[in-house]
Amino acid sequence: MGNILEIKNLKHHFADGTPGIDGINMTVREGEFVLIAGQNGSGKTTLLRHLNGLLVPTVGSVTLAGISVSENPARARQMVGMVFQDADSQIVGETVRDDVAFGPENLCLDRAEIQKRVSEALEAVRLTEFADQSPHLLSGGQKRRLAIAGILAMKSEVLVFDEPFSNLDYPGVRQILRQILSLHQAGHTILLTTHDLEKVFAHADRLIIMKDGKIARDGSPNEVVRDAEMFGVRQPCASRPGIEIGSWLN
Repeated sequence: MGNILEIKNLKHHFADGTPGIDGINMTVREGEFVLIAGQNGSGKTTLLRHLNGLLVPTVGSVTLAGISVSENPARARQMVGMVFQDADSQIVGETVRDDVAFGPENLCLDRAEIQKRVSEALEAVRLTEFADQSPHLLSGGQKRRLAIAGILAMKSEVLVFDEPFSNLDYPGVRQILRQILSLHQAGHTILLTTHDLEKVFAHADRLIIMKDGKIARDGSPNEVVRDAEMFGVRQPCASRPGIEIGSWLN
């Protein structure tokens, strides 16, 4: 498959001059599952926010399927769906149904198409029975699934998850992991950041470790994980004695 994402010499400095990311070069193949790890402040979230134009590069470029994000941010925001660590920050509707409809409505689609997309998205994340409920009454895991429904309704091809397992209990982690894997199997390109490699390591095609706004390691998960602790990322316990790291869904 071809590259769906290409990043060249990407640098970003915040308003006070603090560097966020410094010289990122990477490509992502269509359908790839990329795991991005690193300490707090390593630049993971800053990198992700460039993928759909939430941040603008100080230097460099980001292209999606050959078209610059900076030149067409509206297309990028439709093509790249993001699920943030704080799911509450993405809630905009008075009901679960309204929340999922928000994105398609902004695309100025006709009402029948909006209703179809909302119904399909809610069914995909198993939230149909909560359609008329206030989203603020959902559990943490359900709110993450609601955020996923919102990007599914936008027909996003690239799905970005920023620390999707944070503050979730074990059943919640399994719910979200199962949902992410289902989306990957359906052909979506996945980029996911996490502090805890153990939860999702077994399913990734590629592992990138970031340090000080740069890519420190990039390659096969089984190869890159050997250096994880050099960069402040906890190595999965099973990988230390050379045991294969299994799925949390087994």
